[in-house]
Amino acid sequence: MKLSEFKFDLPTGLVALYPAENRDESRLMVVHKDTGEIEHRSFKDVVEYFNEGDVLVNNNTMVFPARLYGNKEKTGAKIEVFLLRELNQEMHLWDVLVDPARKIRVGNKLYFGEGDLVAEVIDNTTSRGRTIRFLYDGTDEEFYKTIDSLGETPLPKYIKREAEPEDRERFQTIYAKHKGAVAAPTAGLHFTRQLMKRLEIKGVDLSSITLHIGLGTFRPVDVEDLTKHKMDSENFRVDEQTVGIVNKALDNKKRVCAVGTTSMRALESSVSASGRLKPKEGWTDKFIFPPYDFKICNAMITNFHMPESTLLMMAAAFGGYDLVMKAYETAIKEKYRFLTYGDAMLIV
Repeated sequence: MKLSEFKFDLPTGLVALYPAENRDESRLMVVHKDTGEIEHRSFKDVVEYFNEGDVLVNNNTMVFPARLYGNKEKTGAKIEVFLLRELNQEMHLWDVLVDPARKIRVGNKLYFGEGDLVAEVIDNTTSRGRTIRFLYDGTDEEFYKTIDSLGETPLPKYIKREAEPEDRERFQTIYAKHKGAVAAPTAGLHFTRQLMKRLEIKGVDLSSITLHIGLGTFRPVDVEDLTKHKMDSENFRVDEQTVGIVNKALDNKKRVCAVGTTSMRALESSVSASGRLKPKEGWTDKFIFPPYDFKICNAMITNFHMPESTLLMMAAAFGGYDLVMKAYETAIKEKYRFLTYGDAMLIV
């Protein structure tokens, strides 16, 4: 398929700047693949679409406060450093993006807070990318605590406002466990403890994978021919416990639902030769776009995504291109809220 087939006009007013007051009271569009029917519900109604023995697989990655603001030595120029990933824990080496990049050169020292944290630029990786080393003598625990206190919630740039204290909690799923993501697995933001309890009482299994979301999730596709697009690699893990639960559901012809594109990506990156889930840990650069034969899931929860984004492409591959694009048209007409803090879609 071509990139231009995923183009649509997204009115600026539909980009959610804040989450719904209660997580599970976002709107939910239910899209039925077999009939093409589209329903309009509230997210807490999601329970009605699952039965005993069905499985929901979520992504339990935890977002860390990856955006730091500091000053350059000597000039005091203000700079933004976005932490992408830790390269070496012992040496506190990190892959980062810097802004403004033209001012940041190898050898520069950067100061954060009241000099609580100092970093040295040791390499250029891309036009905005740098490798930096934090000069820190304390324990690892103290280092991460310092990053935590100085860092800001890494809201995507399309949320055009400053991060606020409430974002620390709301830009995190309630089941977040393993720190390592620079963006939230947004479909999971709608779940509350009460909602998860209701699913549990109904006999629905709640399982987890871990996929640490990188900034590549927002990287625009810049080639018309989608087969030429290269996804950024993200680190993931699918463990034995989840494998057992999912394969049992598949054997019993139950519903297996990926909560979000990141869960789907991890599951589809862990398929055995016999078409079942297998334990796996490593990196995935899997790019899913139509047509694609999904091996594991027969349901998916996702948010409403940007035009021409890889996330929209995966949703279209799962729900069928024509039906998903019609659903998006309906969402705009019905004024659904889009992107990270927006409403959700269940494709069954």
